[in-house]
Amino acid sequence: MQRPIPILILLLAAFTAGGFINEHLVATAQADMGASRQNLPLDELRAFTETFTVIKKNYVEPVEDKKLLESAVRGMLSGLDPHSSYLDGDDFKQLREGTSGEFGGLGIEVSMEDGFVKVVSPIDDTPAARAGIEAGDLIVRLDDAPVKGMSLSDAVKIMRGKKGTKIMLTIIREGEEKPLKISITRAVIQVTAVRGRELDPGYGYVRIAQFQVNTGRKLREEVDKLKAANDGSLKGLVLDLRNNPGGVLTAAVSVSDAFITKGLIVYTEGRTADSEQKFNASPDDLLGGSPIVVLVNGGSASASEIVAGALQDHNRAIIMGSKTFGKGSVQTVLPMKSDAALKLTTARYYTPNGHSIQARGIIPDIELKNIRVTEVDPEFEGITERNLTGHLENEESEGDDSETKSLASRDFALYEALNLLKAVAILDSKKTSH
Repeated sequence: MQRPIPILILLLAAFTAGGFINEHLVATAQADMGASRQNLPLDELRAFTETFTVIKKNYVEPVEDKKLLESAVRGMLSGLDPHSSYLDGDDFKQLREGTSGEFGGLGIEVSMEDGFVKVVSPIDDTPAARAGIEAGDLIVRLDDAPVKGMSLSDAVKIMRGKKGTKIMLTIIREGEEKPLKISITRAVIQVTAVRGRELDPGYGYVRIAQFQVNTGRKLREEVDKLKAANDGSLKGLVLDLRNNPGGVLTAAVSVSDAFITKGLIVYTEGRTADSEQKFNASPDDLLGGSPIVVLVNGGSASASEIVAGALQDHNRAIIMGSKTFGKGSVQTVLPMKSDAALKLTTARYYTPNGHSIQARGIIPDIELKNIRVTEVDPEFEGITERNLTGHLENEESEGDDSETKSLASRDFALYEALNLLKAVAILDSKKTSH
């Protein structure tokens, strides 16, 4: 049997992933299979055999044995949780090819919920994000095909396609009275995982769209650029993990380790000793203790939640936004002899303080509603000194706050995060001066 393959890859067309694999898991599984033969559930296997025979004999059309047995395996795995599944030869091939990102897709991360495809998050700068797909959307039709009854892999195959071709998604969105129809043109998905910029002098912003193998290094490069532009240090940093569906576990550890100087970052627990892992921080803080605000929302999942949970438990950052997705399980891809594979949930993630992320998510320190700010002109503006005829001019020039006002209307959550950073930095400076 082949060695297991890490399932720490984000499939940008639309496939839920995230997790890691211990190299002894397959050998352990083989040993367990040998031991379990002595304790086979004979009554249940007889019922299975009887069902198989009845279907073969009485179904309206002839059915191949292979199809029946594969359907049984798929049903067995889909009954466990939304992230465990059977990958036939084509599915397994797509999984491996998907790591390059060179395929036509929509740019959404999805899972199954109540028989429908649920959007975990749209990916930045992809057709889905530009078309207005939102985290939490339920996809009920793909073109004219109802999603109900499809497997997740079947839905993925339909959403993938040649660059430039179109697909019509029918979605149900909370707050909308009727289903929405959104047409999306497929494109080659190539995501810029890390981007940075300066919000105000001394205050940096880094957006992580997904966690790839080199995300930790890219983060450090962006922060170093921001520090270099501000005399070698930053007063504060906004780390934006909104609508980040996760990715590589080691990248989440690397990003967390950039700001934590000691202690546990994340650990995993499963039924076997091989599924237990612990990841600890090294003595290095990229910001030298400057405050951090982490922005999250319902589209922040898996690796994003590991970072937010680690920084929160270590009191290293203020988490702001809305409760995260709650994807706290580890999936392992176990290759089979038939060129197929099982994607199986094998462990759970835990934050340093022992909180399970699974189905709970990360609760923000400061909750923000998803609102949009618009500027209105007041009907009457009060009179101040500068309105009086012949008033004395101030010798000091006034700063231009137009960019900050614009930020409030473009991205209210980011505007609030910047204000919070400034408040913390001012408070810290006053403590230092005394």
